[in-house]
Amino acid sequence: QVQLVESGGGLVQAGDSLRLSCAASGRAFSTYSIAWFRQAPGKEREFVAAISWSGGSTRYADAVKGRFTIFRDNAKITVYLQMNNLKSEDTAVYYCAAPPRRQGYSSSERAYHYWGQGTQVNVSS
Repeated sequence: QVQLVESGGGLVQAGDSLRLSCAASGRAFSTYSIAWFRQAPGKEREFVAAISWSGGSTRYADAVKGRFTIFRDNAKITVYLQMNNLKSEDTAVYYCAAPPRRQGYSSSERAYHYWGQGTQVNVSS
């Protein structure tokens, strides 16, 4: 069982930075790949970034490549999403997610079983 809690969202201006955190409970957290998704108003939830259980491998959506960085601290059982040079189109609720068991990451939300409650990011232009 894994429980995820996101934090760090807020209201910023275009060009600013934010760091989101995904804190997990559960002894097996360090063996799980973790992904970030986001959902903007009126749009479907979309993949943002994912990281392997070791942190040695990552994947990003094209829309955020070069601006966002996903990393993890297994000692703190937390995964982070560093978001730089934010744009108005980054406005969304951001969710972190974990698969049902130890497995590689995926950009498909169907691969994920555990979800946090989400944290709101608003970027004003």
